[in-house]
Amino acid sequence: MKKPIIAGNWKMNNTIAQTKALLTELIPLVKDEKKTEVVVCVPYTNIATAAELIKGTNIHLGAENVHWAEKGAFTGEISADMLVELGVEYVIIGHSERRQYFGETDETVNMRVKTAIAKGLKPIICVGESLELREKNRYKTFLKKQTVAALKDVTAEELDNVVIAYEPIWAIGTGKTATAEDANETIKIIRNTVAKLYDRKVANKLRIQYGGSMNAKNAHELMEQKQIDGGLIGGASLKAVDFSIVVKH
Repeated sequence: MKKPIIAGNWKMNNTIAQTKALLTELIPLVKDEKKTEVVVCVPYTNIATAAELIKGTNIHLGAENVHWAEKGAFTGEISADMLVELGVEYVIIGHSERRQYFGETDETVNMRVKTAIAKGLKPIICVGESLELREKNRYKTFLKKQTVAALKDVTAEELDNVVIAYEPIWAIGTGKTATAEDANETIKIIRNTVAKLYDRKVANKLRIQYGGSMNAKNAHELMEQKQIDGGLIGGASLKAVDFSIVVKH
């Protein structure tokens, strides 16, 4: 059985003091959760603090991005080795905000994915369409292309340590959510794409999250869907009680 994975994406939120407060509140709320893998993906400046606080708990640590180069003249970037040294296990790659505001492409997402895997990090690869693509019914082709590009040169064995997050861009931070059935059907498209790239057994093992405004109110309905193996949680991950409800769904 696949273990569902709920990962909080804090984005550019929380100082070190706020990180301590949030995690101190969250740890006891989720400590008995055994059915779901719990991850917090925090800003770089909070990684060391978070690592110390969650040591010995059931919460796993993630970062929000990683560079593809091992080191070098990339001012402002963070390497995989730097993350590994701090105890990071997961890393979000290709979030729609990175693609939209910072020029990340399918090609650079794939470069990051391969570097992360090579260094022992577990990528959470984000794919998702805009409202325009959804309304013009071009999203299926787009998602297939994004998925294929992200997984270029990734082996079936390596895919064991990969998570995909489907995040419809039109449902992030907008309060809009795909219906549970829509989300399920769209994730099925992604899974079928992976099945064609590898095989059905590999595709069925892959954990695919839903990442479009999943929250305390809709988590249960979304997580009941057959194709949905977890959530990449934005706003709701910044409130310990709300996040714990999503974790327990």
